[in-house]
Amino acid sequence: MHIRYVEETDRLFWFTLDRHLPEKEFDAKVRDRRGYVLLDRSRPAGLLRFNLFWDNTPFCTMLVVGPEFRGRGGGRLLMERWERDMRKQGFGMVMTSTQVDEEAQHFYRQLGYKDSGGFVPDIAGYEQPMELIMIKAV
Repeated sequence: MHIRYVEETDRLFWFTLDRHLPEKEFDAKVRDRRGYVLLDRSRPAGLLRFNLFWDNTPFCTMLVVGPEFRGRGGGRLLMERWERDMRKQGFGMVMTSTQVDEEAQHFYRQLGYKDSGGFVPDIAGYEQPMELIMIKAV
């Protein structure tokens, strides 16, 4: 498996896995190198995108591996690459989040993330279970 920064040519693939990112934000991810694509034998298999929380702390906002590629360590590889890049850029901490009813929290804990609080969106039209914030020193 190979990981590279997201490129404009990844647009169609990207939106098959990420239905939350607005189109113009995809352009920003490409421009600012704030997204990665996981390749399996040159086939796009997964993605990771991030931004800066508080404008100074890397926050993984989406990690997803296509169903046919799951269970092969691609998610771990994406997170490790991102963490390594953030450390090289001088950041000492990274963050992510997941809903408390999702299995991802266990994956992140295995990677060394720890629970750091959460919030419950209860605004009409945005309701969801508690969002668990997780942090890790890099």
